[in-house]
Amino acid sequence: MIKTFLATLSLPLLALAAAAPAAAQGAGKPIRIGWVHAMANAPALIADKKGYFAEEGLKVELTSFGDGPVVQQALAAGELDIAYIGAPPVFQWYARGLNSRILAKVNYGQAALITNGNAGITSLAGLRGKKIAGVAKGSGMDVLLRGYVLKEAGGLDPERDVDVVSMPVGNMNAALERGLVDAAFTWEPFVSDALLRGKRVLLDVNQGIPRYPWYVVMAVPKTLAERPDDVVKVLRAHRKAIAFLNEHQEESNRIIADAFQIAPVKTAAGATVAPAAVVQQARKRLGWSDRLEPGDLRFIQRLMDYSLALGFLNKELKVSQVVDLSWQQRADQLRVKR
Repeated sequence: MIKTFLATLSLPLLALAAAAPAAAQGAGKPIRIGWVHAMANAPALIADKKGYFAEEGLKVELTSFGDGPVVQQALAAGELDIAYIGAPPVFQWYARGLNSRILAKVNYGQAALITNGNAGITSLAGLRGKKIAGVAKGSGMDVLLRGYVLKEAGGLDPERDVDVVSMPVGNMNAALERGLVDAAFTWEPFVSDALLRGKRVLLDVNQGIPRYPWYVVMAVPKTLAERPDDVVKVLRAHRKAIAFLNEHQEESNRIIADAFQIAPVKTAAGATVAPAAVVQQARKRLGWSDRLEPGDLRFIQRLMDYSLALGFLNKELKVSQVVDLSWQQRADQLRVKR
């Protein structure tokens, strides 16, 4: 069952989650999975629509959310068991006491900094004194924008040299068109939509940091302790969904275009690009894999270091504290047994 939850939750207290009575465990109990409503998290959608969760004997309640921080609030309130989410919210909440674990990767790539083709901005240095559309301060994408794009790659002070304007990602291209901002840090399929309409890329993060991981599968300690078999089954269904995305691109592109209500795009030259073709364009900056490799762990550590330097973390963390690769190994072993 798929549900959508885009409203912002009030910030729950971790103490409330800790004090909440433990739900009774039993056969057939739904496992509650939350996911950030983003194209890069398509494996969650595919696993449900193609029946991969059901194949593993799971009853799943799949709920989409507008952003990672809201997903983490639901996790802290005990409303979810597992989530498809960016790594930064996981380790930021870990530092506050929600000791969740990252179990697998979802995707690599997705984000780019774009501007109008006639804006006269040809480099990151040209953003000095300009307005940049971004998402909520302290979110995962904001950490990537401030820590890597502006500070590391651009040599800019994200607090003094530029004005980062927070807005929903769906509003960014319009804000760029109207001149309300000079650039936008956005992700797929919004990047492809903008490029087809004549915008240009100032920085494709996937070129600067090839195959950088973004969304991950994570679970709360209660789920890991009380439902370990179901966690492994979720990871197996997740792997099947990624295989489908990679092996059946045309069909999966149509599913994604429909699920995310991607509209046809009229290009600057007047041609019309079909929704599934927009998804195919997005694959130039976005791909899917479930394996957490050593390079992925190094990147997550970079995000932790950026978060600490930017004041979004209250203490230093190591990636080994939040990533548990043993669950991937269990999924592998179960596959061999079957």
